[in-house]
Amino acid sequence: MRRGGLLSFAAVAIMAWGGPGAHAQAPAGPSNALPNPFRTVSGWARLPQGRTWGSTSAVDIARDGTGIWVAERCGANSCAGADLDPVLLFDASGRLVRSFGAGLLLSPHGIAVDPEGNVWVTDCACTGSQEQRNTPGKGHQVFKFSPEGQVLMVLGKAGGGRGPEHFWQPNDVLVAPNGDIFVAEGHSSAEGANARILKFDRSGGFVKEWGGKGTGLGEFDQPHALAMDSQGLLYVGDRSNNRIQVFDQSGTYIREMSQFSRPSGLFIDRDDVLYVADSESGSVAPAHRDWKRGIRIGSARDGIVRFLIPDPVDSTRGTSAAEGVAVDANGVIYGAEVGRRALRRYVKP
Repeated sequence: MRRGGLLSFAAVAIMAWGGPGAHAQAPAGPSNALPNPFRTVSGWARLPQGRTWGSTSAVDIARDGTGIWVAERCGANSCAGADLDPVLLFDASGRLVRSFGAGLLLSPHGIAVDPEGNVWVTDCACTGSQEQRNTPGKGHQVFKFSPEGQVLMVLGKAGGGRGPEHFWQPNDVLVAPNGDIFVAEGHSSAEGANARILKFDRSGGFVKEWGGKGTGLGEFDQPHALAMDSQGLLYVGDRSNNRIQVFDQSGTYIREMSQFSRPSGLFIDRDDVLYVADSESGSVAPAHRDWKRGIRIGSARDGIVRFLIPDPVDSTRGTSAAEGVAVDANGVIYGAEVGRRALRRYVKP
């Protein structure tokens, strides 16, 4: 789950938010004029010779607090037809420790490490060509792997569908401290697209779902990312609605936050510092043009945004900068990039 990092500046005084039912105020304008105290490190993670990075939106931290789990799309934007392992574990120096998952996934999209160290990966089957997305007998599932790569559980039926026993384009997964499983589903903004949160118990039994396509409270348009704070509140990156929505674990709406921009990826560390990756504002999403892409860093408690690691690319039409984000126990930030096909580190000098 998305907790565990620690930054030295996280010790700044943080005011408590207003409690259940409180509504975060919309920002007066884009939160762009923020300091960036981080240095970018590219090319640090070493793939086997001859292998190149594919698109990746999936990054999380190993149970030891410093290892980095990544799921990348087999040197392309889809793993259809590839014989490469898409799930990779790196140590903090960038050495590849292990890999697994060849032949199981079409489009690795979200990843989460549970409290026991197991690795969960969503296969949204939402990238690549139409033929790749519709590969028979694959896609639209959530896999639970042991840290060594053994398949321990599969949620959803291969090929996808609608209803509690199926997924259609699952984006992200999160496992709560008690073992309950949350899945964010719906990668399309098309009319009639799925847009919901599903909850399962620790054995994979369906508990409930909530949401639906829309712009109202508790409705979603591309629920793209999940995170959980120290109080056990569930944060949903409601990407195409340009907001984060916050719920309790029963699906009761608490509040929303728009000051972190258009969320593609979320991470909350043990001090409730909130990291939000925005890969689609600016020139990518004209309706959100005034907002800069990048990683915004602030507080899940008071909602104040304090830092921005900006996308160095000013104008582009495709997704750019980090889409997934995670932070290790030493405060090192990792950004998983779809468009530029990279895994970058951000460190404080």
